[in-house]
Amino acid sequence: MKTTRIILLLVALGMIAVLYFLPKAVVENENQLTSSTPADAASTTANPHRATPKAIRSSINRLRARYLTEKSEEKNAIFADSLSGLYQQAGLFDSSAWYADKAATFFKTDESLFKAANAAYEAYTFSVDRDKQVAMAKKTQELFGRILDKDPDNLEAKTKMAMTYLSSESPMKGIAMLREVIEADPKNELALFNMGMLAIQSGQYAKAVEWLEKLAEVNDEHLQGQLLLGVAYMNQGEKEKARKQFEKVKKLDSDPSVQATADSYLDELK
Repeated sequence: MKTTRIILLLVALGMIAVLYFLPKAVVENENQLTSSTPADAASTTANPHRATPKAIRSSINRLRARYLTEKSEEKNAIFADSLSGLYQQAGLFDSSAWYADKAATFFKTDESLFKAANAAYEAYTFSVDRDKQVAMAKKTQELFGRILDKDPDNLEAKTKMAMTYLSSESPMKGIAMLREVIEADPKNELALFNMGMLAIQSGQYAKAVEWLEKLAEVNDEHLQGQLLLGVAYMNQGEKEKARKQFEKVKKLDSDPSVQATADSYLDELK
């Protein structure tokens, strides 16, 4: 199995849990959430995979200048919230997390806290540096932990928090949390997908098939899940099932990257 192709496709489709795989987005600031402001995102050299679009770069420069000079905490929080969204669009996820955290610290609303937690989770997911990944995992756990303290039944928060433990010294804690989510909600797509993905990563293809087939029963059009199910079948030696899966993926999305990925697997099955 050529995992690079899976990575490229799943990241392109907005995959939210690419743990253990090599990420393709490079984050920006060196000091995570500890410095007064993150490094300047305007530099296109910060991300070798794609340059920041000019319009976004201009907006970042303008808002960041106002953030650095504005005296009103409320206005700065509004600027920080906008900058977080712009940095996310630019693929500079740790800067997005930094500003989202600043906004949440001021607003103190459930919505701003969840935005900050999701931004930290994205920064964790796409970090290429081990130290940064560890730092962002802790930040994610802190923020989602606060959400779960208020709302223990928030399964999205619990699922994402669980994924941060899987690259820590307590991976079984993450697995246990994912199982708790599925026990509470057997149709939880995010948890089912993550269990299937983790099973593939660890070479447990029979388990992967089990989880991903359950996901397919819940949502037959879950593109990432259908792709990984084909990969699981292929590694199980079930070539006909794998072939049908990749053909199905092609029907689900006409995007060229999806078509090319499915075709490459179909070529391997010939």
